[in-house]
Amino acid sequence: MNRPENPSTLLAIPDTQSGSDERNLAIDQVGIRGLRYPLAFADGEAPAQSTIATFAVMVALPADRKGTHMSRLVQILEDLAAPGAAPLTVATLRALLDDLVVRLDAPGGRVDIAFPWFVRKSAPISGVASLLDYEVRLTGELHDGRFRSLVTVCVPVTSLCPCSKEIAEYGAHNQRSTITISVRPREPVGVGELLRVAETEASAELYGILKRADEKYLTERAYDNPRFVEDLVRGVAARLGADPRIAGFAVEAENFESIHNHSAFARIAKGL
Repeated sequence: MNRPENPSTLLAIPDTQSGSDERNLAIDQVGIRGLRYPLAFADGEAPAQSTIATFAVMVALPADRKGTHMSRLVQILEDLAAPGAAPLTVATLRALLDDLVVRLDAPGGRVDIAFPWFVRKSAPISGVASLLDYEVRLTGELHDGRFRSLVTVCVPVTSLCPCSKEIAEYGAHNQRSTITISVRPREPVGVGELLRVAETEASAELYGILKRADEKYLTERAYDNPRFVEDLVRGVAARLGADPRIAGFAVEAENFESIHNHSAFARIAKGL
């Protein structure tokens, strides 16, 4: 019995996206976004942690090329998640961009990677351990051989109002706050380092599990360390500005006010 011939030997499948386009308009960014994929990420000397990231992967498209190869963008993530693959780090983000532009034969590329990052913390008095989650975003751009990156962390903290402490006889209002730090590094800066900068400048930091002795300690600590939203961004900005590894930064703080139906907000940016 004769087997049918492989159709690929009879007719080549057209590669339409590699064709030309006559409108002579280059595209700054084209690719995929909103794709969730497993990610192993390592911060400094700490062991790699498995998480789920949301990716945007894009390349620049020359004016004479009709389209890009979308499947190759997904393949890059597949290779990143493959068993035995090295974990991503802040330091290896450049290598990911190099791979991207080579595979797509593109003059430039960009990746945005957002994921939750967990830190196991010990309560200040009881020592009981629990996990706390933070939001991390890594952005890398490569164009004509020039690489730029941005590392962003969103850190939940406690802030206590100095004005309320000054005028009230029975206490002071406090609230959950979020400090968002974005840095453009000259050399790698650890995610954990940025988290600690934010927590150090807050009235108090957060924990997953607290015993009564821990709650007493943190309540009193916040009372002894009142912070306006302005204090939060100034304190963080001063620390970032003194770090020679950081070329530019932005710091934002938002207090979800406990006695108002609105938030308090402040921002400082330098060199971004």
